[in-house]
Amino acid sequence: MGKIIAVVNQKGGVGKTTTAVNLTAALHDLGLKVLMCDYDPQANATSGLGVDKRKIKYSSYDVTINEIPARDAIVQTEYGDVLPSSADLAGAAVELIGTDHREQQLGKALQDLKGEYDVIFVDCPPSLELLTLNALCAADGILVPVQCEYYALEGLSDLMSTLRTVKRRLNPRLDIFGVALTMFDGRTNFSTQVAQEVRRHFPGKVFSTVVPRNVRLAEAPSHGIPVTAYDRSSRGAQAYRAMAEELKAKL
Repeated sequence: MGKIIAVVNQKGGVGKTTTAVNLTAALHDLGLKVLMCDYDPQANATSGLGVDKRKIKYSSYDVTINEIPARDAIVQTEYGDVLPSSADLAGAAVELIGTDHREQQLGKALQDLKGEYDVIFVDCPPSLELLTLNALCAADGILVPVQCEYYALEGLSDLMSTLRTVKRRLNPRLDIFGVALTMFDGRTNFSTQVAQEVRRHFPGKVFSTVVPRNVRLAEAPSHGIPVTAYDRSSRGAQAYRAMAEELKAKL
């Protein structure tokens, strides 16, 4: 039975989608069967894995709102399978308000797929609202990207509070699967200090691998491919391959 891992941080610009996309591709390269469920209306994870969101038949919106079987919405790519998102998902939270068990809709949709994949990543929107709550209720654990910058820990207390509430009331199996340090700048003492502080806050949960600031990581999405395909020799690609090895060992 595979694991569902929600990639979540309510702060934007922390490398959340970059981490989700490149771990999907790196684990796929390691021989695992991986599904990326894009649950962000911006659909950046969808395009980052080479799926044209203008040509999809169904999306995670249809799976959540219209009860389309998740299997029917999956698009296969050379980097792993994708359950794509679309702009329609932006209105899903409002449409779910009157639904019974509205926070469980994604979990119901993904349950039948757990036996078919080693890992199902859910790329969440950068906020703590109903879509993210659905992802937390569906997940076995969360992966939290944290950028090595000044405001790294800002807002994480809110995320941890939400995590504890969901674990207590809705999903007792939910836990922190891992914390990924991103945008690390080895030229500055400050990045090192932030990394140390994050490790102190999350003992035993932070991946040993840190993801550096890297031009290739920034360029790859514009080509619609993960960095592991765009430039395999880049420091960004090497970091995500190493992190994928760590993650695989924890499954």
